[in-house]
Amino acid sequence: MWDKIASFIIRFRLSLIVVILLITGVMGYFATKVEMSYDLARTVPADDPEMVFLQQFKQQFGEDANIIGVGLRDSAIYTLENFNHFRELNKTIKSISGVNNLYSLTELKILRKDTAHTRFQFDALFPKNIKSQHELDSLLGVLRNQPAYMGQLVNEQNGATAMLISVQKEIMNSAKRVELTNELVKAGDAFSKSTGIKLHYAGLPFIRTLMATRVRQELQFFLILSALVTGIIMFVFFRSVRAVLFSMIIIGIVVVWVMGTLALFGFKITLLSGLIPPVIVTIGITNAIYLLNKYHLEYFKCKNKPEAIAIVVRKMGLAMFLTNLTVAIGFLTLLSTDILLLREFGIVAGLNIMALFMVSLIMIPAVFSWLPEPKPKHLRHLDFKILGKFLELVDISVHRYRPAIYLSSLALVIFSVLGMMKLKSVSFMADEVPENSDIRKDLRFFESNFSGIMPLEIEVNTGKRRGVLNLNNLKKVDEFETFLDSLPEVSRPVSIIGLVKLSKQAFYWNDPKRYELPTKAESIYILRYMKNQGQTENSGLLKSFVDSTYTKMRISMQIADIGSTKMDALVNNVIEPRMNKIFAGTNITTNVTGTTKLFIKGNKNLIDNLKESLLYASILITLSMALLFANVRMIAISLIPNLLALMITAGLMGYFGIPLKASTALIFSITFGISVDNSIRFLAKYRQEQLINSFFVPRSVSESILETGKSIIYTSIVLFAGFIIFAFSSFGGTIALGVLTSTTLVISMFTNLILLPALIMTFDKPKKSKGEKLLIDEIDPGFYGEQEDVDIDLAKIKIHDRSGSAE
Repeated sequence: MWDKIASFIIRFRLSLIVVILLITGVMGYFATKVEMSYDLARTVPADDPEMVFLQQFKQQFGEDANIIGVGLRDSAIYTLENFNHFRELNKTIKSISGVNNLYSLTELKILRKDTAHTRFQFDALFPKNIKSQHELDSLLGVLRNQPAYMGQLVNEQNGATAMLISVQKEIMNSAKRVELTNELVKAGDAFSKSTGIKLHYAGLPFIRTLMATRVRQELQFFLILSALVTGIIMFVFFRSVRAVLFSMIIIGIVVVWVMGTLALFGFKITLLSGLIPPVIVTIGITNAIYLLNKYHLEYFKCKNKPEAIAIVVRKMGLAMFLTNLTVAIGFLTLLSTDILLLREFGIVAGLNIMALFMVSLIMIPAVFSWLPEPKPKHLRHLDFKILGKFLELVDISVHRYRPAIYLSSLALVIFSVLGMMKLKSVSFMADEVPENSDIRKDLRFFESNFSGIMPLEIEVNTGKRRGVLNLNNLKKVDEFETFLDSLPEVSRPVSIIGLVKLSKQAFYWNDPKRYELPTKAESIYILRYMKNQGQTENSGLLKSFVDSTYTKMRISMQIADIGSTKMDALVNNVIEPRMNKIFAGTNITTNVTGTTKLFIKGNKNLIDNLKESLLYASILITLSMALLFANVRMIAISLIPNLLALMITAGLMGYFGIPLKASTALIFSITFGISVDNSIRFLAKYRQEQLINSFFVPRSVSESILETGKSIIYTSIVLFAGFIIFAFSSFGGTIALGVLTSTTLVISMFTNLILLPALIMTFDKPKKSKGEKLLIDEIDPGFYGEQEDVDIDLAKIKIHDRSGSAE
């Protein structure tokens, strides 16, 4: 089959390249349409009951994760001049397109009793013109007698104050949010410059906007860096600018396809999908290295360029297909997950890795068929003496010291298992925020002064129309809110309870001692005032906290970003048990919901889904190996070194306290598919040597180590360099992904060079049948084919300069 494919590619190479360029043009057009994702990563399926409930909750009461907090802690804010500057800042922010509402110190309203109309009315606490510092101080004294605001917008202990900005949903999930954030920061900077007061920004919309902007910047940075690093390595290998340049152009084509695929599928650029282009560059370079090495070797054997190119396609086609397939499997198994983010990442990466195989197999032979013949200097890197000495040492160890290799491997297994026992699964809502960044510092500001900014919601359903107005129900809810307020990780709850208490205070002419629920007798009068208030402001404050029939109510609060483990314990082991106890024996039903609650569940789902995808990847790759070998023993032998590499990485994560989360769990599926490539290449060469050496295992193993070992090491160097660049990311998850993937691939290199041949020496009992034909026999192992090391003696190759003198 590959003979026909080779002939087809060579014969129609120009037409095939034109087709590829046309596809690239179309993909390039769609690539210009791709957008950044500003949505909160959905890690819970849309049909999950808790997700369905949250969407219904939002439809009823409004968004819960649309608040941007602007905080400050400086007593200078309470001077008249700075207070007026702060008021101007509020006006500026309110005028920004996309701002839905704003709650701030200067915007506070006091509830007053309107006896003429039997209702309450909100009046501004601070008039437009405050004439003196004395007047401002008096008004601040009035504020201190408003328990509803103290502890919410103002910290009673240190005077810190917060501005809460509600962002429109349409703006929050679109690129326009960047403009809103920039205008907000610009206004804040102007305020800080005029007053000397530092502002702190937090809230999911703000964090997600800054993170999306950094994702775009890092996409460009890592794409350029990966091309530069791998291009330099390739130049060191081949000593040819043309080889590097045309390989990069070919890989660049697939990068365009990646961006076009995102747009065609309607996907947006996320933190994960932004990593695909640099990964494509890295894997594409390894393809180019294998193809070009084979081409150079075949050319120096036959001195015929068309024949050499035909042999490259024929001998390397199946090998490249299988190695790219195993890598693609690692990504495509993410389609088995319920997590939309992972599914998008998996399908785009998997499809384009196979596209990379196709484009490389067509364009590299085609392009180099038009370029000048390779020169002897292009093979210098193959005569790397230090590398040869290292492989000779490996060969000796495999033959003489196998018990030591097995004992060392067993020790590593025990070491890894002990480390894996320390492994914990934990993630934070602001996980990707750099530890020492201003965003992280601002988050800590809100956590220390206002108990956090992450949203947590509770729906209380009384089960009866107007049940929210029932005094006994209100007392139960008040008891629950008192409990919530006692939790240090949770802010003071906001609900209709606060409004009812404020109404009693207003009914008694704003006596702060009356800030409490009314008695049964008082409620007759006060609730009548409140009902009239609800009718006049039906679309206002009440609508955000009670439904139109007064059957359901909302309790809203903020929580510190304490991590998924602590959040899980707090919600499920502290809040929900007390909630169930308080409302036991009533008809009231309650549900804890909100973005924070779904984050906890999503984190569990994410880890479980990634474990499943690793299992599926293992099964599919095992089936691929079964097609190659048709031998259970060889399948087991090929998988053990790669599974050991994954175990060692997991153990190191446990010892170094690196938690298991989306970015770290993802590496196992990806690296398993990549590292198995080393096993395939080694075993392909081993099979060739078996046929040559009459199934004499020791000689076959030695030849495989000394020859294929070079290709494994060279490939591992490229992959290591391609992934380690992610360590320069500003995102903690990306750093972990880069470092751990690189570490796993290096470990895999050693396990495939040392443990794999040792296992073959001990356990492989080949049948002496030269007539037997396996699929693996069709695979060329890489840099060297059968007897190529005999045909080419690098030491005898002379390299001449243009004047004709030997170098």
